[in-house]
Amino acid sequence: MQKSAYFLALTIALAFPAHAEDIRLTADDKVEWHQNEQKMVAVGNAIATKKDMNIRADQMTAFYESSKKGGEKARTNIRDVHAQGGVVITSPTAKAYGDTMDYNLITDVMVLQGEPVSKILTNDGKTITATDNITYYPSENKAIAFGDVIAKNDDSTIYSNKMVSYFTQNSEGQSELDKVEIYSDNNEVRIVNDQAIVTGEQGVYLPKINKVRLYRNVVINQDGNILKGDFAETDLKTGISRVLSDKKSGKRVSGIFIEKDKAEKEQQLPADNTAAPENKSTDWNLK
Repeated sequence: MQKSAYFLALTIALAFPAHAEDIRLTADDKVEWHQNEQKMVAVGNAIATKKDMNIRADQMTAFYESSKKGGEKARTNIRDVHAQGGVVITSPTAKAYGDTMDYNLITDVMVLQGEPVSKILTNDGKTITATDNITYYPSENKAIAFGDVIAKNDDSTIYSNKMVSYFTQNSEGQSELDKVEIYSDNNEVRIVNDQAIVTGEQGVYLPKINKVRLYRNVVINQDGNILKGDFAETDLKTGISRVLSDKKSGKRVSGIFIEKDKAEKEQQLPADNTAAPENKSTDWNLK
């Protein structure tokens, strides 16, 4: 019974192709055609396909409009698609997950939302989650994550309020992540790894060289040792960060380094010795 319902859905979907790029809508359970409201509702593992993009959800609604020019036969064009429940968007570069998706084909803008987050999983294992939404612009090869945004790979985590991802085609004609611009409402982008915590006002992630660069009021904190400068670069593979000064600003890189005495290094004190080890701090200015 389920199989026959699927073929019925496929037949209805093919009867109403969107112009130019032809979206096809299918479902396992049923597809309802609401002529007065000019919409189709697909229920049960609903799938919409467009070029090399595939959208899956528990339920999907496609709103369409009819157009006719001169003596031409009327065309039925899908203008909006709303998906809800277990939304998965698959493209050549990544998969995106959320609870709802709204896709306006006229403006070519797709908005993905989730509870509590929406997520992008790239083909190379990196993830980006956002508490507000992820907006994708297919024709511009661009996606923007809003809210409390977290990007992770195996070695580092990046925190911000907005990330703009750009995709491009490589020499083999395959889509790949080109760069990610990183912003924060409170002027504090953070990179956290096993080596250090690095903060700055904004940054850019360059996946081809696996590095993140932060700009303006940069601080590197490594176990209490502090480095400050205008610019920092973190290698996400090694976790090593370096900080530089902007020659135009006239500022120098500065650092505070904590020296721990021998008593603390030994870690073991006599039972009757209750004195705490002494910490000394040194303020260094580095050229």
